[in-house]
Amino acid sequence: MISPKILVVDDEPTLRAALFRIFSRRNYKVITTANIKEAESVITSNSEMELAIVDVKLPDGDGIELLSTLKQKYNDIPVIVLTGFASIDVAVKATKMGAYHFMTKPFNIEELVSLAEKALSHKKLVFENHELKNQLQNRYQFDNIIGNSEAIQKVLSMIEKVADTDSTILVTGESGTGKELIAKAIHYNSGRNNKPFIPINCGAIPSELLESELFGHVKGAFTGAISNRQGRFELANQGTLFLDEIGDLSPNLQVKLLRVLQEKRFEPVGSAKTIESDVRIIAATNIDLTKAVKEGRFREDLFYRLNVIPIKIPALRERKSDIPLLFQHFIHKFNSTKGNHITGIHPLALDRLSNYSWPGNIRELENFVERVSILKKEGMIELSDIPSHFDENQTSQYFNHLPEDIPDDGIDFNSAVSAYENQLILNALNKTGWNRNQAAILLRLNRTTLVEKIKKKGLRQDEVSI
Repeated sequence: MISPKILVVDDEPTLRAALFRIFSRRNYKVITTANIKEAESVITSNSEMELAIVDVKLPDGDGIELLSTLKQKYNDIPVIVLTGFASIDVAVKATKMGAYHFMTKPFNIEELVSLAEKALSHKKLVFENHELKNQLQNRYQFDNIIGNSEAIQKVLSMIEKVADTDSTILVTGESGTGKELIAKAIHYNSGRNNKPFIPINCGAIPSELLESELFGHVKGAFTGAISNRQGRFELANQGTLFLDEIGDLSPNLQVKLLRVLQEKRFEPVGSAKTIESDVRIIAATNIDLTKAVKEGRFREDLFYRLNVIPIKIPALRERKSDIPLLFQHFIHKFNSTKGNHITGIHPLALDRLSNYSWPGNIRELENFVERVSILKKEGMIELSDIPSHFDENQTSQYFNHLPEDIPDDGIDFNSAVSAYENQLILNALNKTGWNRNQAAILLRLNRTTLVEKIKKKGLRQDEVSI
């Protein structure tokens, strides 16, 4: 662990020695100076400094003036100002210059040490929060949304245009298409990116509790309300509120949400106090709200309030060219998080995945990649690693080649089945260059079973499949 570096600037030798001794015992690296000139020399030659303790009255000037030099050199450095001549003017000046705290001599050294440790902890917390925000913003940059297909590029083009506005956005798409990911990308690329992004799933919370979740409540508003509680609208102040599954809102809450959108204010449950609402709304749903409006299940006026900027997220089956990119992205992710060593996927296996309809969309793909990477752990993902239900489209295509009707004079069932079986085997063999191992994988047969069938049927490589 690297020892924090502290700069002490004071013209009293005994105090400098005492501070050096007590901070050194606590594993801090301490540099002491007696005047501004020495301090400026230390600041110039040291690239890192976590904390400064500065006396006001120094032989060669005002110690408070040193604060500006420290702040320019070290970003967010906490500075504790010491003085033997306390006055309101000095305290105000020190605060304006960015001092963390102000102490009057004489003081208890243990109190100073405790204050210094609090200042360092606060600085660490500020740094970690800053890093977390940077990570979130980097994670939700537009170029981190995977896909080169025309369908997803249209979505990216749209959110780039609307991200830095305050317009209400309605994101639609099937479950698992990444509606919340799009909402976060909009938020973290907007002018509100340093404020909260607060999500709430309107379909996951009972309607009798959802009003309190959205608008908060006061103590005693209902049974169990033992204290005041902020709602999501208040928590999201100056930020973004993401209303997922908005189509599941009850008629009563639809009215209340419409009022908030119109008037930009609300009242917590059980309170007469009105709270101003500075919140950007991004709503999402996987149902057809236009149909819900026609059926009377969703208010038409609320729909128009939400649908200022509609963004439709394509289903994965509508952007199949993105499947290889998404697959590799998730492989890298789970290799990293689970310590696996998957090197890639066989083209035949990838072809099967690309032909699958993915009813669960990207969420289903991610879950599948996680599962197969855990089971496989290392090496290449082969066709045999892909469960049989992913072959649904290919199976249905085979039966499209069967005759739609039985001839009036009938059909020889055994001959027809045998001929169809021959066709399947020859198709698989020709597709794999008569590689019996790969053909067996395509047909999901044991290699020995396939070889026996080839011999029994007398199939030869010079035969042409239909």
